[in-house]
This record gives sequence, structure tokens and C-alpha cells, in this order.
Amino acid sequence: MKRKANVSSDVAPSNTQRDLSPGTGGVTTTSGAISGATSGANSGATSGTTSDDINLQNPPPPCSNPLVTPLLTDMYQLSMGLAYYRASTHQKSSTFELFFRKPPFSGEFCVFAGLDQVMSHLQNFKFSESQLLYIKELLPEADEAFINYLRNLSCSSLTVTSVLPGSLVFPRVPLITVSGPLGLCQLLETTLLTLINYPTLIATNATRFRLASGPSPTLLEFGLRRAQGPDGGYSASKYAILGGFDGTSNVTAGWMERGLKVSGTMAHSYVMSFSGWDGYCGDRAFADKAKEIRDKERAGTNEGELRAFIEYAQCFPNGFLALIDTYDTLGGVYNFCCVAVAMGMNGLKPVGVRLDSGDLAYLSRECRRIFDLFKATYPSLTFWDGLQVVASNDINEGVLVALGKQDHCITAYGIGTNLVTCQAQPALGCVYKLVEVEGEPRIKLSQDIEKVLIPGRKQCYRLIGSDGSPLLDLMQMEDETPPTPGARILARHPFEEQKRCFVTPTLVVPLTTVVWKDGRSQIPYPTIEGGRMRRKKEVEACREDHLRAHNPTPYKVSVSDGLYKFLHRIWLEEAPVVELS
Repeated sequence: MKRKANVSSDVAPSNTQRDLSPGTGGVTTTSGAISGATSGANSGATSGTTSDDINLQNPPPPCSNPLVTPLLTDMYQLSMGLAYYRASTHQKSSTFELFFRKPPFSGEFCVFAGLDQVMSHLQNFKFSESQLLYIKELLPEADEAFINYLRNLSCSSLTVTSVLPGSLVFPRVPLITVSGPLGLCQLLETTLLTLINYPTLIATNATRFRLASGPSPTLLEFGLRRAQGPDGGYSASKYAILGGFDGTSNVTAGWMERGLKVSGTMAHSYVMSFSGWDGYCGDRAFADKAKEIRDKERAGTNEGELRAFIEYAQCFPNGFLALIDTYDTLGGVYNFCCVAVAMGMNGLKPVGVRLDSGDLAYLSRECRRIFDLFKATYPSLTFWDGLQVVASNDINEGVLVALGKQDHCITAYGIGTNLVTCQAQPALGCVYKLVEVEGEPRIKLSQDIEKVLIPGRKQCYRLIGSDGSPLLDLMQMEDETPPTPGARILARHPFEEQKRCFVTPTLVVPLTTVVWKDGRSQIPYPTIEGGRMRRKKEVEACREDHLRAHNPTPYKVSVSDGLYKFLHRIWLEEAPVVELS
């Protein structure tokens, strides 16, 4: 078999607006072969920040999307900024916390993601002169002194603590805490929320898909064409891999994040474009052998499909994976097997087949049955047992759960729409709330208990039991003595007095670390692979009943006795007393 020329170029595309240089390091990007993707059972890493899971790139690069500037905000942030400035409160010390109240997808957890872009934004925060001119248009009340204040703003005065990417996180626990001047901290609200909400939602959705599929199948993200715009597609690709997927079809994501594996083969249009043998200029002996085998094994399969497979196999002799359902799925399997035999006689190994319609469980079994028939007929060819059966076609978490209960032979899934659009719940409700001003705690009250804010700056810990699984997360006031292993601790529900327990942890793990201080990053730039490894380890350590898709056991997020009493004292002080007459 003669291999056709494969022309390639190492020249990166130009960008006249901004240098969007891709990341460096990691696994070489691969294309065209499902077998190039690793399974979801990669080895884990220790939690926390280590040299194994971070790219020592300092300072952080620009945000991947050039739209992420200080102007990526809501109008009321600028309005409040001016009001703070006029009231001379813009320089007051303050603390804001970013957290979510309710997990998505009727689950109990999230997988934190997006810190890389937050750090990039902090590093590159600066209003341009054209943006300042536009703010003057929006706010005619703004004088030159306020505009000059905005002109000189940077994040050098901030201290930011955060959980690390890939961490399992639970309701009310601060994901990011921002401390610094009130005006600046307020201006960051919308931007930080948009940089955290979608990445965390995608990473969580991907993790749920991985849990539903089990550790063995290869999971490939195919959602770019269904994503909410180019940035949604790019973000979905990278954070789905953090959440447990093995590869993506998104070429830009692979170029920007050089550790991501890129995979793709053919569409129905490629198969449909061939209808006969006119103009064939490939290896004639190879084609004749495949046709001879076809006529012997199953005459009458679609001729154009057979030629399409022969052409593709010659172009990609090490990555031949055929889409077999353009005309007749079982006929497509036979066409694939005939080309596979011809390849094997030339010392080459095909990759497998892809199903994109029909009863996936039944058709996958039929694929394996036909492989076994050819294995019996051509026993000298050793690749039959290793052939991949890839399934796509609007797969969601429920489909994966259902397939797991059936007898099937699927080895990989290509998942698009339901992953990248998070169709089951398209938004995560992270909020960014003021908890302290000038050292004084602030509280937001509500008739909806879920929306009552726990005031003051906090320290958060995960208490680990003797079996290595988390018992609960504990929030306490910043000046309280941290919990220690082996010491009995009273943990309380923040709002329900009767819900409390004593906990004796075997291990105490701080949940957050300082990531930004004195105008610079305090940790090396987080990588997708580092977050992926952390997620895998934390999922493996967590109890299965907290992670299950339906009716998960609630995970305890508690407060210390000191914070409980502090919260309820502040609550009573701030809540008005109703008068009845």
C-alpha cells in the first residue's frame, strides 16, 4: 500500500489584534486517531500546588479572550464605583467572597475551574484610553478626577485566596475571596463571576459524564458547533478535559492549550462525496484487494462508501477510523472490515468504527460480532480484539447511565451538545458578596434562608475521616484556632440549631491558598492537566453516595460553634423588630 503525501505546516496563524500565544509543555497534540486519547483512569496527584501539576509561567499570560478587560462588567459596577468615589469610601478596606448556594444538575458538588483566567485578568487589569473615553459617555456625571482614578487602577493592592482548579467544592464555601479597596473589589464582581461560572459548570458536567460512563471508555468532546459562540466552544473544550474527558475535536483549543489531545476522523459528507471509481488514483492493488475481500464476504455493500474508506485508509494508514452509518450500518461494518484486512496484509492496523445513529448498544454488539467473524476467517491479523467502537448521536448523562445497564461493546463516546451547552442546567449561580468593610462584618438578610449571608472573613477546612474520605467542610472565623487532627470539634449547621455533630478528623486540609498578593501571582500558573489530576484524586476520595446522579446524600458544610454564635448575633442586631398593633 502506498501512502499519499500528507502536507503539513508548523506556521502558527497570525493575529493582528492581539498575541494569543498558546500554552507550552504537556503531551503532544494528536489528530485523527481515537487511540491517541488516554482513558479517564490516569494516575492521580496530591492535592495542593506542586511542581507536577503547574506550569511555572510567571507572570500569568493575557486572558485567552481579548474581550476580558476591566470593561467586561455590568453598568451598575461603574455606577457604584463613581458613587463610592464621590462618598470617599472607594479606598476602604473590604472583603468579598465568591461562592454558590445550590449545586447544579440536582447534584451535591461542583468541580472548581477558571482560576487560570482570573489570575490572567488580575495581572492584566488596566483600562485603555479608549475605554475611559467610553466611560465618560456612559457616565456624564463622572469628572476627570474619577476618570484619572480609573486610569491608575491596578490589582496590586489586592489579596486573593482561592481553592485550586479541579477541587471538589460544595455550597456556601468561598471559592475565591478578594480583599482590598472597596471600589476596586466591586469593579471585579461581574468579570470574576463570568470567568468562574461557566468553566466550573462545564467541569462539573464533564465529571458527571465521566462518573456515568465509568473509568474505562474514552470520552471525547465534540461540541464546538453547538457551543454558545467561539469562546463557549473553547472554554468547553479545555474545562471538559479538566473534568475528565480525554480529548476534543476543537483544533483551536488544542493549539491554545498544547497539552490537549485533538481527535477527529470523517463526517457523512466525506463518505457521500464518493459514488464510484471514476478518477481513482490511489494504490490500485490495495483497492483491488479490498474489493476482492468485500465480494467474498458480503457482496453488494455501498460502492461509494467502500471507496471512501479505501481513500481515507491510504491517507491515514495509522488513524483509520470509519463512520459506518451513512447508508447501512451493518454494510458499513463489512466495508470497514474488508479495508481493515487489506491494511493488515500490508502490516498496518486500523483503529475502529464510529456509530452516529440507531440503537447504539445493539449496533455496537453487531460490530463486535462481525469483527469476530473476520477474526476467525483471518486469524493471522491480530488487531481485531483491539478495534474501537465509538458512539456519538446526542449522548447525555442519562444515555450513559442507561448504556451502563445494558450489554454493549462501546469503547469511546463522542459527546457534544449536551456537554457544552449543559443542557440539563445551562447556568451556575455563583454570587459575589461583600462580607466585611474596614474590619466590620457585613450581613445580607432575606426571608429566604438560603440567601442569608454568613458575615465576616473566614477560614475553611476539609475534615477527613479515618477511611480517607471527607467528613464535612468547616467554616470558621478568621481569628479562630484552626482545627487539628485527633481533636474533637463541634460542627454546626449555619441556620438550623438542632443540626450539629462532633467530629474527630484524622486529617485537616485547608481549602484555600493565597494565589495573588502584592501585585503578583503567589502560585505558578495553573494548568488543565494539574486540575484534571486533582479532580480525579478528590473524586476517588469522596463517598460515592455524595456523587451519584440521583438523590445524592447531602454533603455537610458546617460552621464552627464560634461562627454560628457570631452569625446569629449579627443577624439579630441587623434584623428589624416588627411592631404589631
